[in-house]
Amino acid sequence: MTVIAKIEEIRDARWFSNLTTFIILAYASVLGFKTLGEVEENYALFLRLADYFVTIYFVFEIAIKMVAEKRFINFFKSGWNVFDFIIVVVTLLPLEQSGFAAVARVLRVFRVLRLFTARPELKAIIDMLIRAIPSIIDIVILMFIIFYIYAIVGNFYFHDLPSGLWRDFLVSMLTLFRILTFEDWTDVMYEAMEVYPLSWIYFVSFVIIAAFVFFNLFVAVIIGEMQKIQESNFHDEMHEDSKKLDTLLNEIKSLRVEVNQLKDKE
Repeated sequence: MTVIAKIEEIRDARWFSNLTTFIILAYASVLGFKTLGEVEENYALFLRLADYFVTIYFVFEIAIKMVAEKRFINFFKSGWNVFDFIIVVVTLLPLEQSGFAAVARVLRVFRVLRLFTARPELKAIIDMLIRAIPSIIDIVILMFIIFYIYAIVGNFYFHDLPSGLWRDFLVSMLTLFRILTFEDWTDVMYEAMEVYPLSWIYFVSFVIIAAFVFFNLFVAVIIGEMQKIQESNFHDEMHEDSKKLDTLLNEIKSLRVEVNQLKDKE
């Protein structure tokens, strides 16, 4: 086995992915400890060494991924690889000794985002969400139209209520968002019902349309994308199995030809 093949095996190994995940989670814990003033003062050396270790490991990991590619440029053809590379390079910049020390601390937090690329399962979920963005945008636009109509109607009827939750269009939109999250939305409804007894129709209809219908639309879109990914993976597996079967059949044919040639010689 060549050195490149061994590096490829390490890159694709499950233990390597698990090791990276563990280190990222451990580093996330270190960042959390740094927010505790006493801990940072008492364990400053340990926290600094942990930071150096993670930095060295990330450089080592990204180097393995680069070397494992047959062509160096292929590494940058993957968006996830570019994402990893940018995070590693940015966190290597010597900002601690400059006037951007606060920026350097914030950039360290982004190292935790590398958990997405370390776990293939998380990467698949992010890819699924990215594919669902066009459908989600359409749902958001439709939802905004519903919000817009209900905000105008709410401002028209309830703008004089003492709470001031409907005093203008923007505040009405925020009130509707509060209702959508079910944060004491019944208090808002009962206040309106004291002036307009039938106003419950307005609130209940909004909750049904916005909270139930649109929420289920979001879920349906995400489930649909998950099914597409599963079907794509299934077809890829079928294609690989078909190629293996074709290879096996070709080998059997070659063996038959060789056997027949041996019989003819006899």
